[in-house]
Amino acid sequence: MIIVTGAAGFIGSCLIQKLNELKFRYIIAVDDFSSTEKNLNLANKAIMEQVDRKDLFSWLEKNNKEVEFFFHIGARTDTTEFDTTIFDALNLDYSKKVWEACVNYQIPLVYASSAATYGLGEFGYDDNESTLSNLKPLNPYGDSKNDFDIWAIAQAKKPFFFAGLKFFNVYGPNEYHKGRMASVIWHAYHQIQNKGSLKLFKSHRDDYADGEQMRDFIYVKDLIDVCVYLMEHRKNSGIYNLGTGKARSFNDLGKATFRALGLTPSIEYIDTPIDIRDKYQYFTEANMDKLRSIGYKKEFTSLEDGVEDYVQNYLSKQLYY
Repeated sequence: MIIVTGAAGFIGSCLIQKLNELKFRYIIAVDDFSSTEKNLNLANKAIMEQVDRKDLFSWLEKNNKEVEFFFHIGARTDTTEFDTTIFDALNLDYSKKVWEACVNYQIPLVYASSAATYGLGEFGYDDNESTLSNLKPLNPYGDSKNDFDIWAIAQAKKPFFFAGLKFFNVYGPNEYHKGRMASVIWHAYHQIQNKGSLKLFKSHRDDYADGEQMRDFIYVKDLIDVCVYLMEHRKNSGIYNLGTGKARSFNDLGKATFRALGLTPSIEYIDTPIDIRDKYQYFTEANMDKLRSIGYKKEFTSLEDGVEDYVQNYLSKQLYY
């Protein structure tokens, strides 16, 4: 059996689809399954059992000997939420219980961290475990992810294999339910379809032109390929960046979306809202040397190719992966 938390969510459901393609059928899907819209991500997927997230640990007491691997993808990911008690409960305390269960039952673990831990990037984007305590996330979500990374590395008892993955800007199918927290590509597609044009934030720094703010955008299919690689690799435990290693501008993203739709780009620029302006990231780029150093060789999908696949094969057809 393979456990996937956050199973009905964006990344978790894509991971399950990939596992199914690789002939893994004994999937234990863990989530809060109260959202009908989100549950559509699991339609037509081979799942052995659905377990409500609050029942996971009692389920593990009875079934732990059958579990081969644990993907802990579930988390509260709303970067605009500032109630720290929510993140303490769902991201920090719950993750500690997952870790301790994997230690006790000797289950290898891959868990989702986040590039939000890097804040404004004052200390760069190197996945160096010795500098975790220096990082300055910009919101409680980022704090919760960094706090868990710090806690995990400090533990005397660890799963025999673990990897914490700092996801950068992930986009791709199965994010229909995410609303305002969906990827910029999702929002760009709908703006272009509805209005024929795209609005991007102006730059409020002299060293960046409008729309030239940059992010490391990673296609979800690449991300889950890394997850599967680590499930098979099961050595070199640690915390790893998971981006492409190549920052691209929002202008590039917009143009790629127009191209995927066969349209001429029409981009406007609007002021970045005052309430987020001082916390707005102008650049993120994953240093991917560490993952490469343990043998991961597959190339990452270009922004243009990823956007084309996402737009033409999923968004325009309202299909799921």
